[in-house]
Amino acid sequence: MTNNDILKKLRVALMLRDDQIVEILELVDFRITKSELGAFFRAEDHENYMECGDQVLRNFLNGLVIHLRGTKENPKNPNDVLAKHKAEIPKKESTKERPEFKASPKDAEKSRGDQKPSKSGTAAKKPFKKNNSKATPKIQVVEKVIYKNGKNKK
Repeated sequence: MTNNDILKKLRVALMLRDDQIVEILELVDFRITKSELGAFFRAEDHENYMECGDQVLRNFLNGLVIHLRGTKENPKNPNDVLAKHKAEIPKKESTKERPEFKASPKDAEKSRGDQKPSKSGTAAKKPFKKNNSKATPKIQVVEKVIYKNGKNKK
């Protein structure tokens, strides 16, 4: 796992935006621009991909500790900080509840396509049902076979 993968996973897990990551790095006096940061998150085969060095990741982790826990003089509760991040994420308007899809009953006359509608309608016909009365005996499909294995017994 590369430093870029670690940085990506932390960004997703902690719900951080690029500007928040820049602020976290500034807590430890490490300056980086959003475009340089964006190069770390690109695909490896992209022309502007840049490998995240150990120094960048080390400074990010140290800044993250300060961001979440605070300092000795001004401690913070990490759960409060994470809850604040979650509250800052804007809700998308497209995520509102979709109307429930209700399938309309199919009209068999319309869906046939190549045939003319019958005059009697489909409601007049009843589907064919097998007669499962107990009067008819069940036919045995497989017969009992006696194997002699080629020996004639007298």
